[in-house]
Amino acid sequence: MKPDPQVTTALPRHRARPADDLTVIVPAYNEAASIADTVRSILTQTTPPARVVVVDDFSDDGTGDLARAAGAEVFRPAANTGSKAGAQNSVLATVDTGFTMAIDADTTLAPDALELLMAPLDADETVVAACGFVVPRHVRTLWERGRYVEYLLSFTFYKPTQDHFGKPLISSGCFSAYRTHALKAAGGWSERTRAEDMDLTWTFYQAGHRVRFVPEAVCYPIEPHDLGFLGKQLKRWSHGFVQNVVLHWRGIVRLPFLGMVVGVGVFDAVVASLVYLLVLPLLAVLVSPWLLLVYVVDVPAVVVPVLVAARRRGEVGRALLSLPSFLVLRIVNGVYMLEALVTEVVLRRPLEVYEKGH
Repeated sequence: MKPDPQVTTALPRHRARPADDLTVIVPAYNEAASIADTVRSILTQTTPPARVVVVDDFSDDGTGDLARAAGAEVFRPAANTGSKAGAQNSVLATVDTGFTMAIDADTTLAPDALELLMAPLDADETVVAACGFVVPRHVRTLWERGRYVEYLLSFTFYKPTQDHFGKPLISSGCFSAYRTHALKAAGGWSERTRAEDMDLTWTFYQAGHRVRFVPEAVCYPIEPHDLGFLGKQLKRWSHGFVQNVVLHWRGIVRLPFLGMVVGVGVFDAVVASLVYLLVLPLLAVLVSPWLLLVYVVDVPAVVVPVLVAARRRGEVGRALLSLPSFLVLRIVNGVYMLEALVTEVVLRRPLEVYEKGH
C-alpha cells in the first residue's frame, strides 16, 4: 500500500506555536500524589502554554489545592463528571485559544515535548491532532515492565508505520494536542465509549482530517504497578476498543489503511487470544507440551524493535530484563479482550462506568 502523498514525514524541530495560543487541560480525580509534578512539567516547558487548567473532578484528597499551588488554574465541577472525557469537556467551552492540549494528571513531559508536539500543527493546517511518544515513568514491577516493552514496541514500530501511511490508530489521550475548532466541531471528547481518545481520532479521520505522531515529543505517565489497577485500565481499554469498532466500522471500511489496521486488531483480539488462552494449552495436553513454544515464536520480531528503541535511550539492560514481563502481560491482555468481546457483542452489556486505573 502506498503512503499518503500529503503526509510529510520530516517534522521541523523546535518550531514553536506562540505561547498565547495554547490551552492545556489536565483532568484529575484524586491525583494528589502526581498532580504537582505534572503541572510543573508543563509550566517549565521550553514554550509554556498560555493556560494550564486542572479540572479537579470533585477530588477529596486535596488535588485542587496542590495544582493551584503549583501554578495551574483550577476548575472544580459541582459534582464528579463520571469520566475523563466529562472532566475535559466541562472546561472546553472556556477555551478561546487556537489549540487545546490534553495531558493526564499522572503524566510528566520531557522539557521540549510541548514545543515538538506542536510542530506539525504549526506547519500544516490540514493536521488537526498530534500525539507523542509514551514511556512509563516507573519500570519496577512485573506490570510496569510489561507495559514498558509494550510501549517501546508500539511507539517504535507500529505507530511510525501508521504515521507513514497517514493514519495513526489513536492520538493517545495521555498527551495529545488539537486544533480547538476541530475539537469543538467534533463535539469535544465523546462520552459514548470508554476510549474517548480512539473515538475522537476515528471521528477526525471520517471527517477528512489528518493526525500526526511525533516521536521526538516524549511523555512519562505512571502505569499500573499492580494487577488491581492494571485490570481496571485493561477493562476500560478493551471495552473501549470493541465499542469503537461497533460504532465506527461503517466509516472505517471506507478508509483502506485504517480499516486494515483495525481489521488486524480485531483478528488478533479474537483469533490470537483464543489460540493463546485455549487452543495452545489444550493441544499441549493432548498432543505435545513442545507446542507451548508457540508462545515465544514471535519473540525475535518483538526483540528487534524493542532493543533498537532501548539502545537509543541507553536502556538495553532494562529492556532485556523486562521482556518476560511483556509475555505475561500479553496473555493478560488477551483475557481482558475476550471478556470485552463476549460482554459487548454477545451479551450486549456495554461497559458504561468509567473506572480510574491510571
